[in-house]
Amino acid sequence: MKVLRVLSIYLLASTVNAFDVDDFFDRLDSALTVSAFQDNLRARLSGTLDLEIYHFEQPAPGLIDSSIDTLFNPRLTLFLDSQIGSQIYFFAQSRLDRGFDPSNHGAQLRLDEYALRITPWSDGRLTVQIGKFATVVGNWVPRHLSWENPFVNAPLVYENITPISDKQAPASPLDFVQRFEPGGKYQFNPVIWGPSYASGVSISGRLGKFDYAAEMKNASLSSRPESWNVTENGFEDPTFSARAGFRPNEAWNFGLSASEGEYFRREAESTLPPGRDIGDYREFVLGQDASFAWHYLQLWAEFYEARFQVPHVGDADTFAYYLEAKYKFTPQLFGALRWNQQLFGNVSDGRGDQIHWGQDLGRIDLATGYRFTSHTQLKFQYSFQKETTRPGDDNHLIAAQFTVRF
Repeated sequence: MKVLRVLSIYLLASTVNAFDVDDFFDRLDSALTVSAFQDNLRARLSGTLDLEIYHFEQPAPGLIDSSIDTLFNPRLTLFLDSQIGSQIYFFAQSRLDRGFDPSNHGAQLRLDEYALRITPWSDGRLTVQIGKFATVVGNWVPRHLSWENPFVNAPLVYENITPISDKQAPASPLDFVQRFEPGGKYQFNPVIWGPSYASGVSISGRLGKFDYAAEMKNASLSSRPESWNVTENGFEDPTFSARAGFRPNEAWNFGLSASEGEYFRREAESTLPPGRDIGDYREFVLGQDASFAWHYLQLWAEFYEARFQVPHVGDADTFAYYLEAKYKFTPQLFGALRWNQQLFGNVSDGRGDQIHWGQDLGRIDLATGYRFTSHTQLKFQYSFQKETTRPGDDNHLIAAQFTVRF
């Protein structure tokens, strides 16, 4: 009944007269935009309201944190964009929701992003940015927000929890493999935690057909959201990440990314071997990405090779990738298909044998979306996930997301 009630809200919203909706939001946009000093100072407040519902099997897949099978997850996101002249730009993102990742917890208000960006030259050869902002790695992050993402969730590599824990080191190789429990997954980490809004500084720019970006952040790509604040995690041992891109023409875009940094939180220090500290254990990530656009078809792909240096274990390697396609059937209706897979390597069990340190799995995501107006959008998604190295651990997810953009 709860599912039906929420879907009724979606359907009711979708029947609102499109012209009246557009006119209202156009007037709202004008009211939330200010300028001064002959338009040299400009500021705009905008946002999205997302109403999401998920139905899945336990344990909840990905980064969903819920002990119930059907989860309603509302989210209000506010964006502040301000510019002084053509060289200085400031932006911030704040959220009111039930947690950074979908959950059945109480409401919380957070400041997820804030950054100052300076572009000295008009040709875009160099931009310097400082603050708390999304990583430069890969090609999914620039389209991760609900309006641009054709799916409700993220690709597998950005949300699949692995046996890596940033809070406690394993006592032995067997402890490393056997301690992981899906029900306690928030003690563990994925390869990349969503858009990774860690704090730091970055430089980026474009030189002809090439573009570049590099950042120094206070937390690794796998770090959890509470590690991203500079007050929680300083710059004693920063993470360095970079991406180099090549765009041979308007249709194609290729990129190569790399990242290296410590992944343990300070609270894990007491669990490390004697004489070692958290700076001795690193996460290394190498990524390749490509995208293609032609008429109504868009294609994206990312491939990631990651290595974690684990106490008492050694190097733990994993490979993850996804292939994604989106097709616009009409200016308003689109469909999307994504295939994800993550494979884990072997580590020593301490007795002379090799064991798999994680469960290989694949996931297929199917989605369709309809934009009623330039301000309202409805998406439906079905996902099937299967662990290929352990039988019987399949998971079906059905999700819907209604977005209002203003």
